[in-house]
Amino acid sequence: MIDIEIEDERWSDVLPEASALVLAAAEAALAGAQRAGGVVVLLTDDKAQHALNLQFRGKDSSTNVLSFPAPENPEDHLGDISLAFEVCAAEARDQAKPFAHHLQHLVAHGVLHLVGYDHETDAEALEMEGLEREVLAGLGVPDPYAAERGDDGQFR
Repeated sequence: MIDIEIEDERWSDVLPEASALVLAAAEAALAGAQRAGGVVVLLTDDKAQHALNLQFRGKDSSTNVLSFPAPENPEDHLGDISLAFEVCAAEARDQAKPFAHHLQHLVAHGVLHLVGYDHETDAEALEMEGLEREVLAGLGVPDPYAAERGDDGQFR
């Protein structure tokens, strides 16, 4: 089960299909990871995200997406994800990406964290980014990392 909570109405104002986009991205990421379980996705604002980031990560700033993996539980709840409207909107604008595509990328990224993927090392990042590309391609979303690479495929 994927539960979507829209705390900041700007998500729905800018993307009336926000819930459907989140649901599709979360389901695709879970299918790609071959893991089932419940996820809660909170679409919030920078102020709330900042508070979560400070409380749980000790970082005094907002951020685009946070993932909170759940401990093992009989309900198979995998965890929670929160996304900050202002940061996500600014990133999409700065990267010249459709906001809908950026939202789906960040949801997929968050879900992959919930099922155990990370990007602390180069090898982990390559694996996780590869999975993100596969998930997003299935949703019709272009490679979110393409702009970071040159024609030779190397990161800049």
